[in-house]
Amino acid sequence: MSVQRQLTNERMSQIVVHNGTVYLAGQVGDDMNAGIEQQTRETLANIERLLDLAGTDKSRLLSVTIYMKDIDADFVGMNSVWDAWLPKGVAPARATVESKLCEPEILVELSVVAALP
Repeated sequence: MSVQRQLTNERMSQIVVHNGTVYLAGQVGDDMNAGIEQQTRETLANIERLLDLAGTDKSRLLSVTIYMKDIDADFVGMNSVWDAWLPKGVAPARATVESKLCEPEILVELSVVAALP
């Protein structure tokens, strides 16, 4: 089975496809000065763009891991955006954890696994 990598640099690939499964690198929003809702919206938009590039979409999510800088302060705000974005009836397996992220301004990062059609 071949492994396909897209948007690759010396450190990582944004998309890896293998055996009908799409793996995305951890995604963050674009505006690191924004609040949790905007960072979540931007992160989800980036995920949609990458899933489309890989040939799939958010209705085929298998698993999502959500990393949050401050789960106590931001869990409700992040979930309000997540709930509006996710189509009904296709919720993936999901874990949400509090974590120190690579930049202090990042409030949320998502790691995604999805199926190809």
